Amino acid sequence: MICYEHPLNERIRTLLRLEDLFNKIDFFSSKDTATEHHASLVALFEVLEITSRADIKSDLLQELERQKQILEMLRKNPEVSEAVLDGILADIKTTFREMLVFPGKVGEHLRENEWLMAIKQRMGIPGGCCVFDLPSYHYWLNLDPSLRHQDFSEWLTPFLPIRNAFGIVLHLLRKSGRTLQVIANQGIFQQAGSEYSAHMLRINLSDQLPCVPEISANKYALNIRFIPTQSGQKSRVYEGDVTFELTFCNL
Repeated sequence: MICYEHPLNERIRTLLRLEDLFNKIDFFSSKDTATEHHASLVALFEVLEITSRADIKSDLLQELERQKQILEMLRKNPEVSEAVLDGILADIKTTFREMLVFPGKVGEHLRENEWLMAIKQRMGIPGGCCVFDLPSYHYWLNLDPSLRHQDFSEWLTPFLPIRNAFGIVLHLLRKSGRTLQVIANQGIFQQAGSEYSAHMLRINLSDQLPCVPEISANKYALNIRFIPTQSGQKSRVYEGDVTFELTFCNL
């Protein structure tokens, strides 16, 4: 099965993008080659672009506080495990405290690094990071990998409270899902907006089906079209019936 996630508001869209970028940073920065470390730095600069356009810290603090209040109300529910609930609430309270003492804007420690910002500026130019453009960067890429790992650790550690915060929010969002088994007749599934309410949709689809979902959603309607993946396919919609799992996730 392949899981496709589709955010239905800008806040969740931003958190999913940050999660994806940090996963790439973790993967490439853990390797040893210069090319992989360059890829990690590219993703790190994309994180800076995202965090410079949104007040991530304030949004996450508000959401953590809201989730804490919601979860506290579940204590008297006999269907809820007290141990699991206590664990989640402890994580939220710890992360909330770390966020409160988080200094300045997210990523500010990197924006104050002139060397990194010079590299970021050149990366905006196609091929702008060649050795003749940035000899100091070329030197860094040729250092012993252990030294570059130390730099990445220094650059990434201040992001931990933010990462923990959006990790909790996305975990709760995914666990809140209401899943339905549905069929897209001749590749099309439609539902009136009054029949669903969600912050994110999750579609689980067999990896044997040669199609991908194209999702359009607003408060009035949900439309999912399955598009063929084969090159040269004339039809714009998959012609067969598609059975899939549709999950409505709400915070």
